[in-house]
Amino acid sequence: MNKRWLSVVLVLAVTAGCTAREPAPAPQCDSKLAAAFGAWARAGFSGAVAVSTGGRFECLAGYGAADDATGARNTADTVYSIGSVSKAFTATAILQLADAGKLSLDDRAGELVPAIVGPAAKATVRQLLLHTSGINGSIGADDKPLDRAGAIAAINKLKLAFPPGTSDAYSNTGYTLLALIIDTVSGLSYRDYTRTQVLTLPGGAVTGGFWHGRPAPAGPFAAGYLDDGEPSRSRDFTGPYWTTEGNGSLAMTTRELATWARALFRGGLVTPGSAKLAGDPGYPVGDGRAYTLGGWMAFDATAYGEPIVAIAGGGGDVGHNVAVLWIPERDQVIAMSSNRSVLTAEKLLAATVRSLVAGHPLPTPTAPAAGADPAAIAGRYRLETGGSFEVTVAGNRPRVSALGPDAVGALFPARGRFSAEDLREHEKRVLSVLAGQTDEGREERKGVAAEYGPISAVASDGTVVAEGEMRTYVTLTTRDGPRLGWYAVDEHSTIAGAELPTQPPALPLVPVGTDRYRPDDPTGTGPDVTLDFAGGQVTVSGPAGTTTARRSR
Repeated sequence: MNKRWLSVVLVLAVTAGCTAREPAPAPQCDSKLAAAFGAWARAGFSGAVAVSTGGRFECLAGYGAADDATGARNTADTVYSIGSVSKAFTATAILQLADAGKLSLDDRAGELVPAIVGPAAKATVRQLLLHTSGINGSIGADDKPLDRAGAIAAINKLKLAFPPGTSDAYSNTGYTLLALIIDTVSGLSYRDYTRTQVLTLPGGAVTGGFWHGRPAPAGPFAAGYLDDGEPSRSRDFTGPYWTTEGNGSLAMTTRELATWARALFRGGLVTPGSAKLAGDPGYPVGDGRAYTLGGWMAFDATAYGEPIVAIAGGGGDVGHNVAVLWIPERDQVIAMSSNRSVLTAEKLLAATVRSLVAGHPLPTPTAPAAGADPAAIAGRYRLETGGSFEVTVAGNRPRVSALGPDAVGALFPARGRFSAEDLREHEKRVLSVLAGQTDEGREERKGVAAEYGPISAVASDGTVVAEGEMRTYVTLTTRDGPRLGWYAVDEHSTIAGAELPTQPPALPLVPVGTDRYRPDDPTGTGPDVTLDFAGGQVTVSGPAGTTTARRSR
């Protein structure tokens, strides 16, 4: 089972126009940006970067391999799935239709699409755009065929987590409903409208297309690689595609994404008034952040020194990750795409955003300490409380996995805006869902049973913070044996993401001394822990104290 909030499954697909093992063009960046992004590439970033100011590109660069099988390199003209960034394109279509007088943002979904007759019919267009509709749950896995009628039927069955407009909950299905509204109101199919009115810029240039099916983007496609380095699934899903239409079905190059974003905010795709709505705060969600009517997240000046607008998507079993930043005061767009999880586009942007916004030189990762012997620390280390750490080494690069809630808690302490209490509450919600105490939980149990046999027991294996969300790892005991997976749920107990089966949570390590290691996390967004290996044991030190495990093999 794949993450619900991820839009599509990635895989390699290189067009006939791309020559195997052809070297990528040299990065076209000013010297300071080239040096900084080159350092991040050496630390593990694989993907592309596009930076434009006033419509003029000052950086167009690719780093790393787009496809290990062919040797093709990443460039600014390599195609990536843009995942949930697709929501900004759906929102733009809605704003266009509002500009044309074909709908009002306060129209209800059931009025615009008469076939929508369930609770979702009460939600307004505005509420759908701002994730305040209350629509709760999924209408199917991303790679399962679902036609238009099936999507409508599935939406009609969904219950609302709260009365529309009274709270917020990120909803992929809400944006699928927006796609149905576009499909109905425009007189064109969702894909035809998106291609001709949203992806086509003033002057006729077309930016991208759909990851699965047609119309497809022009250009070589990047392969996606998972946490273990293995390629993701093949790009051969034949549809129909209504599980991802509107919420995550688009793909394009990093150059195209940056060009499109500027066209949106400069009024090239919608009226000036709607362009302002696309970037202005629309519904506050805390910490200086607010959803916009354009599908983006607006940050006020308290976050980074001046107002900015950003959006990101991808990750998990997709293999691709995309992040876009718009700095209105400088008429500047920064777009980043990646095809490996070692150092994603989102993580790179998180590490550099303050400097980018301030116009300062970018920070770069530090080199690991010399003198360490990673092979010497490989093995299993057991805690007295039952859990364990597993250290493996491949290519002189160590990696530590946590098995059991005690080990997970030590290696992945609460951080950022999530407290230890938040993690405990998340675990309770996940266990409640998997116990079948919600409609979606009962559907999830049915899905697991269909694939692995009935669930006889559910046990927690700890909760971590990853990719900006809480994830609770669980062992599901089924007819076919125990299965480790993770689930992310929101405050309304809606499943926001899931992966089953999965590997235990793990961190790559880098030496900071002869026997001391820290997470290989040059962005500084990972767990704040240190591992000291000495005397046949490992001591993990973090914000909550220390935990010691003895080597068992």
